[in-house]
Amino acid sequence: MKKSAPRNAFYAQSGGVSAVINASACGVIETALRSKKIGKVYAGRHGIIGALTEDLIDCGRESPAVIRGLKYTPAGAFGSARFKLKGLAENRAEYERLIEVFRAHDIGYFFYNGGNDSMDTALKVSQLGASLGYPITCVGVPKTVDNDLPHTDCCPGFGSVAKYVAVSTREAALDVASMARTSTKVFVMEVMGRHAGWIAAAAGLAGKGEREPPHIILLPEVPFDQQRFLARVKQCVTDCGYCVIVVSEGAAYPDGRFLADAGTKDAFGHTQLGGVAPVVANMVREAHGYKYHWAVADYLQRAARHIASKVDVEQAYAVGKAAVELGIKGVNAVMPTIVRKAQRPYRWGIGHVPLAEVANKEKKLPPDYIRADGFGITEAARRYLEPLVAGEAYPPYKNGLPDYVHIRGVPVRRRLKTGFKI
Repeated sequence: MKKSAPRNAFYAQSGGVSAVINASACGVIETALRSKKIGKVYAGRHGIIGALTEDLIDCGRESPAVIRGLKYTPAGAFGSARFKLKGLAENRAEYERLIEVFRAHDIGYFFYNGGNDSMDTALKVSQLGASLGYPITCVGVPKTVDNDLPHTDCCPGFGSVAKYVAVSTREAALDVASMARTSTKVFVMEVMGRHAGWIAAAAGLAGKGEREPPHIILLPEVPFDQQRFLARVKQCVTDCGYCVIVVSEGAAYPDGRFLADAGTKDAFGHTQLGGVAPVVANMVREAHGYKYHWAVADYLQRAARHIASKVDVEQAYAVGKAAVELGIKGVNAVMPTIVRKAQRPYRWGIGHVPLAEVANKEKKLPPDYIRADGFGITEAARRYLEPLVAGEAYPPYKNGLPDYVHIRGVPVRRRLKTGFKI
């Protein structure tokens, strides 16, 4: 009896990228290329759009050195996209197109590297493939700087952002403190985090105690009280001579309105948030007249591979590797998770959870991580956060700058006669 050839694998990056998403790509691709149970390894150009438009990249045509170098390169090497597939009932055609492309290229494994929405897509593809008589093993690869995926101790991408934000807060605070007597008295830094305040909380690692910066952290989990906030700012300037504020982009009033609602929606249907730092800074100026500066970390916080957490890099690679190992064992519709096994010294391992338990769900900052006054973090939060920013994993440098890799991106020959309009 003739043995059937191993089926091919497809990998795609989704949503906002991070300093370590390519480390997960490296874990997926290196493990898949070594496996005798997988044939070709393809990636989608610009994520899931590459699958819909049959725009595939042959990972086997990249040099081992470039694939290895992905572990040290930020952003999405294969291209990502904010493109949310609708529900099966709303637009079955998109999912059927994915199966059509997978069938044309004999793709039996789908590794989707993303967050909450991406896990939902992977789950639906798994379900539809089975119903259409084309079984496909779908494994999610966790990624989100927001750290809001449930059932995993942390999310790859978060540790490096947390490290960047904590370092930036400490350094900026030293700058402000040195000039506060005659110049800037209030500094506001805006960080990412729509509904969950993990990144803003990480800024709390910069100092200890209420008199050390950041003096105020504004979290999405704590309804914003303008009068309490302004009183706290004034007290900080009186006691310390200056005030450093870290605000999450998702900071909101008690009625749920974002402080910085831009009035538009993004590709996932989320409210587009438009700069909470200047909003907060203007409140301070109008109430107290202090000289201020504000900054928005924006893409810098998630692209800062030069200061990535070693733990984060290792975990990102590990979940990519684990996704392939689960897939070739026939474990379907799951996501690898990071399991904290010990606190001191920090030890972790890899588990997995059904996609159905992760898809479209958010993990917010626990109440016991938030200080009683709502403006800082507790020792419990510090114990959780500190191991995740530990260690350095510097990229190689050339002429004083990080020497990042670029893929060739050799396209796979199209086999379908029909295109697909996005």
